Order: sequence, then structure tokens, then C-alpha cells
Amino acid sequence: MSAAKPALSRSNKRTQGAAAGGRTAKRGDAPEKRGGVAPRKGAAASGKGAAAPGKRAAAPGKGAAAPGKRAAAPGKGAAAPGKRAAAPGKGAAARGKSEAAPGKGAAGSKKGSRSAPGKGRALSEPISHEAAEEREELAAELAEEVVAAAEDAAADAPALPPSAGIVALVGRPNTGKSTLFNRLIGKRVAIVHDEPGVTRDRHYGDVTSRGRRFTLVDTGGFDPESDDPMRQGIKRQIDLAIAEADVIVCVLDAVTPVTPSEHAELGLLRRAGKPVIYVANKADSPKAEVEAAELYRLGMERLIPISALHGRGISDLEMAIEAALPEKPAAPEESAEGALRIAIIGRPNAGKSSLVNRIAGEERMLVDATPGTTRDPIDTLAERDGKRFLLIDTAGIRRKSKVAKEDSAVEAVSVIHAIRAMERAEVVLLLCDAAEGVAEQDAKILGLAVDRGCGVVIGLNKIDLLDRKTLAKAEQDARDKLSFVPWAPIAHVSARSGRGVAKLIETAAQVADAYRKRVPTGELNRFFEQILLTHPPPTHGGRAPRLFFVTQAETSPPLFVVVASDPDKLHFSYRRYVANQLRQAFGLEGVPVRVKYKERRRRG
Repeated sequence: MSAAKPALSRSNKRTQGAAAGGRTAKRGDAPEKRGGVAPRKGAAASGKGAAAPGKRAAAPGKGAAAPGKRAAAPGKGAAAPGKRAAAPGKGAAARGKSEAAPGKGAAGSKKGSRSAPGKGRALSEPISHEAAEEREELAAELAEEVVAAAEDAAADAPALPPSAGIVALVGRPNTGKSTLFNRLIGKRVAIVHDEPGVTRDRHYGDVTSRGRRFTLVDTGGFDPESDDPMRQGIKRQIDLAIAEADVIVCVLDAVTPVTPSEHAELGLLRRAGKPVIYVANKADSPKAEVEAAELYRLGMERLIPISALHGRGISDLEMAIEAALPEKPAAPEESAEGALRIAIIGRPNAGKSSLVNRIAGEERMLVDATPGTTRDPIDTLAERDGKRFLLIDTAGIRRKSKVAKEDSAVEAVSVIHAIRAMERAEVVLLLCDAAEGVAEQDAKILGLAVDRGCGVVIGLNKIDLLDRKTLAKAEQDARDKLSFVPWAPIAHVSARSGRGVAKLIETAAQVADAYRKRVPTGELNRFFEQILLTHPPPTHGGRAPRLFFVTQAETSPPLFVVVASDPDKLHFSYRRYVANQLRQAFGLEGVPVRVKYKERRRRG
């Protein structure tokens, strides 16, 4: 083998690890062919500089000492006798690594090179564009694999049959309509309680039975004789459900005598001119079925005894629904797939249901001045300016102490359902009463949304009741009370007049775009290099943690992973600084940016 050249220029440091007359080591080369270095020789290992003239050769198994440097420790430079050559990135200069800076040792050792003199704190290793491109290619390949797997799973999943129509459940209060709704849906969606009048709004769900799919609608209790505004509002919701239904299931109580309201109810159903199926619920035993025969006095031809609680007679009901549905499938209903899911949360009487009605353009939700009108989370599909939204109206969330003091089981379940609605939403809209101001309970509610990783928009409602100066003070008060989310946008809106609704929808759409955004790895690391140059990590214990590179691991919400040395030594203030810089640089306003620091793996 020819003798090594006496000196190497800086421009040739990338080929510094190969012996003279050889070539740079590449991936896939056999160990005995790399640079022509024979085992058990004292030649300089690839990735280390050749011995300068006048210097003695390195000991066998060790790399040649760089000028002015001490010899590398065993196992750091050339491969030990009897061992295969170091993998790319260890001994040999790895392909895709940047050139070593002047005055520094060659890159590629197990530990990063020291900072140049006069630099102060040690920064992370420079991130080369070639390495960034490799990471981008790897991320693109992984993304393609994920998309392909999702497409395969969607192709293997059985296609849902088209909807055959709408089936509405009607009946007087406390006959078990919500229990029957949950039984047919197959999961506990509607709130069930012995207290009459728990259900107030129309509640929709899809049912697949005996090979046919239909939409089931749960309604509130029918009570035409009541003068209560709440009962009259429920009556309007029942009328709307009957008008849009193809089949009506009248739920009667098998163990309770016939009441005048049921005579009025049956008269209403006969005038509707639609197929009606009469069921006697709570027929939990043969004796109860015999007692249900008294209901024939109402004049129906067939009565199906069932027990929604225990499942008795449900198959007979499903057969009757199948026979009553139209033979031709109904027009394809609008799917909620791909729509932006917005959960509207807040304290009672903040105007959540009024806002849903304003956006939907119809009386979809029951609105009343009494706090706590809404009980179940209700989904409403709406479209504005070419964008589709799935609005999830939730019950008002009061302080836990008040709910416990009043011992209201229905309200407690409503709060649980409201919290669960946040978990299936992309953006959470905290609606506050601008006239009353933001309270501590609003901050707690918003904290629940942030903990679940949702995008956040703060809405100040009822601005039509305030002048400009009072509104500005209300916004500043909201910023002070919600100071833990300074990145959340604030929108002014009036659900009653419609003022500011378009701007609110636009803000929610922008937050959703940021929520789903993916930043390319190369762009992310170029940004990160600037952060390290302008504001490197602070020193901890006489040594600053080193940050090597960053990548985005997830979206919805965005999760960034930073590979670092000693991540536990990074101060929380610096972590917060990095998250804020990411949000500002890539337009992630309204999104809780998560940054995870992972320790760099050290290969043996």
C-alpha cells in the first residue's frame, strides 16, 4: 500500500478517512475493502486524519493523532484488531455529513466535535442539508406507508348500506324513549334517568338492523297541555321530528294507565299520515304484557310489547320497522366525514345553543332563558362559505361544588358527556358571556380542552349589549383570566343578531388548518439552526445540553421531537421558548404545541 500523503487540504477533509490511493468508504462496502486498510495495521482509521509529517504513527488499533491533539481512545477511531470496520458515521466519514469546521477534528466520532474557541457555550452539531434531505425522504416514505395502510383498511372495511329513511321515537315523558334509543343504537349515547323531561332536543343516531340502515331520532316527552315555555319548545322539536320522519314509533308505558295526553298524542300521529308502530315499553314480564293489553283502548290495530331495558321484544320491533320503511332507499344523506368538528363549551346560559341555531340557519336546538336547557351533546352539520362544520352543542358546565350540592345526577352525567365531546373535537370554542365577564370556571373548562390537545378559540358572546369601551375592557379581562393560553385567538360574536359569526367561523377554520399542519423536516431544521445560534440552551452544571435535530412526529395536534443530549437538564423556560418560537414561525396560533425531548441513542 502506498504511503500516506504528507498533508491534506481543508477541502479534502471529507475524504480524510481513506488511505492514500484508495477511495472514500461507502455504504455497503465490505470491511476489508474500505479504503484498502488491512487489519491489525497501524494505518490511520477512516474518519481520522493521517499523521502529519514529523509525527509518530498511531499505536495499532488506534487512529492517528491529529496535529496538536492527543490520540483517540481505543474504539473511537479505527476498528480494533479482529473487529470489522466502523459503521458509517462512527469511524468512516458518513455520507451525507457536513464537512468538519476549520480548526476542529473530523466529524464522525461517537461524540460530537468540540465547539470552536471563542464561541462560548457549546452548540449542537451543525445540521447538513443532505442529512435533512435524507430525513425528509424517510418521513415521506413513512407517510406514504401510513396512507397506503389507511387506504387498504378502508378498502377492506365493509361498505355501509344506504340509509333507508328516518325513524322517530315519540311518546309522553318517562316512557323509556331514550333507553330504547340506546338499545337500538347499541351504545349509551342519550342520558337516561327516572326524572321526566331529561331529553329536550332531537338526538340523532344511525342503526343497522337486519341488513338495512336507518337514522333514529330521539325526542323529548310529549305534553301538549303544559303551559311551560320549556314544554312548548319540546313540542316544537317533536313536530319537526314527525315532519321529517318516514316511520314513527310511538312509545307507550305498559304498566301505567292511559292518560289524556296519550289520546292527544295519537290524534297528532294519525293526522301526520305516516306509518306508526305502537310499542308498550316496560313489559319486563309475561304479567306486564297482559296488563299492556289495556292500551288497545287507544284504538291501534297492533301493539308490540317490549322491554328496552332488558331487550325483550326488540327483534319484533326491528322487523316491524323494516317492513314499514320505504322500499327505495332515501336520498343519500350528507355525511359528516371530513367536516371540521367544533365543540362549543362554556358555562350555562352563555348562548351556545343560540349560536348553533344561528350557524345552522334553523331551530336545531331548544333555546330557553333557563340555565341548563341543553342536556345531551347534539351534533349539527352545517355549511358556510363552502366549508362544512360539525357543531357539537354541549351542556353548560357549572362548578363541581354546585352540582354536588344540588345532587343532580342528570347534570352530572351531562357534564361528563360535555367533556367527552371535547375528546372527539378538533377545535373547542369556549363561549363566554361578555356582559358577565370571564369567570374562574371558564378557565377551568378551557384547561380541560387544552389538556386534551384541542385547538382553542375564545368567543365573547352578547356583544350587542356592550359599547366599544366596555367590550375592550371585557377582552382585556378575558386575557388576564385566561393568561395560561396567550396563544388562543379571541373572537367577538352576537348569536342573537349574527354579528361576528362569519369572523368566528373563519377563525375556527384557521385554527383547524394549524391543528392539521405538517412542517417539512428540512424547513424545520433550518429554523432550528437559527434558534440555536440566537438563543442556545443555557448551561446546567457547567455544561450546556446539546440539541441535534428536530422532526414533527404527529399532527392534530402537532407533536415535535427534539433529539438532544441530557434532555432532563433543559430548563422549563427554554422548553417554553422553543414551543413559542415554533408556534410563531409556522403559524400555529390557537394550537397547543407539544415538544418532546428525546435523548440521543449511543451505539456501541
